[in-house]
Amino acid sequence: MNTLYAIDLSIKPTTFDLWHLCLAGTVALLSLVLIALLLMIAVSLFRTKKHPAQAVSAGAAPEPVIQVVEKIVEVEKIIHAPAPEPVVLKEATPDAALQLLGLLQKEARFIDFIKEDISAYNDTDIGIAARVVHDGCNKALNEHFSLAPVRNEQEGTKLTLQAGFDASRVRLTGNIVGQAPFTGTLIHKGWQVTRVSLPKLAQGYDAAIVAAAEVEL
Repeated sequence: MNTLYAIDLSIKPTTFDLWHLCLAGTVALLSLVLIALLLMIAVSLFRTKKHPAQAVSAGAAPEPVIQVVEKIVEVEKIIHAPAPEPVVLKEATPDAALQLLGLLQKEARFIDFIKEDISAYNDTDIGIAARVVHDGCNKALNEHFSLAPVRNEQEGTKLTLQAGFDASRVRLTGNIVGQAPFTGTLIHKGWQVTRVSLPKLAQGYDAAIVAAAEVEL
C-alpha cells in the first residue's frame, strides 16, 4: 500500500547545514560577478561618450582638430574657387616684322652682313664692315622707333623687387629661392619701345621682298 506524504512549502528550514552553506556561497559569488560586469559595462559606456572619435576608428589615431579644419577649408576653396580664364594667344602678323627687316637691309645692309661668310676676312676688315652696319641700324631704329630703359637705375645698382612685380618687365636670373621680395643687382636696364612709326604699305605691296634684286643697265 502506497503512502502519500504531504509537503508544506511554507515551512521555513530551521537548520543550516553544509548544503545550504554551499548554496549561499554560490549565490553570493554570482552576485559579485554580476555586479562586476555591470560596472565594466558602465565604465565602457562612459568612456565611449567621452571620446567618440576613438570609438569610430579602432586601431587608428584620430586626426587633430586643426588638420580636420584645414582640410575642410581646402575643400571649400576648391569648390568655390573660380575657374581660371583660358589663355588667349593672338597671332602676330608678319608684315611689320618683314617691314623692319627691309628697313635694316636698306639702311645698313643688315641681311648682306649676316649672310656673308666672314671666315675669309681678318678682324680689321670685319670691324670696318661692322661699323657701317652699326651706323645704318642705329639710323633705322632712331627714325622709326623711340626706345627707353625699363629701369632707370644705373647698372650695378642694388635694388629690391616687392611681391607682385611685373615679370614681363623684370627677368630674374641667378639663384632664385623663396618668395618675393627679392634683392639683387641690376645687370641690364632693359629696353622698351615707346613709339613705333613704320611707313604705310601700299595696296598690293609684298612685304616678304625685304630687298629687291638689282639689275644695272
